[in-house]
Amino acid sequence: MGDYAKALGSKLRAIRQQQGLSLHGVEQKSGGRWKAVVVGSYERGDRAVTVQKLAELADFYGVPVAELLPEGRVPSGAEPATKVVINLERLQQLPAEKVGPLARYAATIQSQRGDYNGKVLSIRTEDLRSLAIIYDMTPGELTEQLIDWGVLPPEARPAREE
Repeated sequence: MGDYAKALGSKLRAIRQQQGLSLHGVEQKSGGRWKAVVVGSYERGDRAVTVQKLAELADFYGVPVAELLPEGRVPSGAEPATKVVINLERLQQLPAEKVGPLARYAATIQSQRGDYNGKVLSIRTEDLRSLAIIYDMTPGELTEQLIDWGVLPPEARPAREE
């Protein structure tokens, strides 16, 4: 098996271990549906796992299928991991009661990266999704709000399919 199978197996193992399950624990908890030897072979990358089995394992572990996929690979048809560029200068001009969560989030990312240029900050689409939850909006609504505030350029609007 290739590197992808091994990376997928590592993700499977990490999820299982996060849940405090041994391979035998998976077999017991699943009532024999998932045999320890089979799950172990998936985790080592020795055995190919079908999309159907992967979906069933994700359901068993209670996680989205995407959490089991190795990073760096975007399944066909999935949204690409695009970057969102925040205008930090504009962000600082806005009232804290409006942009407090975004400002704190940006400051944390800057601190983690050691990036204090102060002009712009690139974040992932996934970060935008997290921020949308904090603001109790959809990612699209938050994008529109950030464009209205001048924190994102109008080009940040997702292309509309016709």
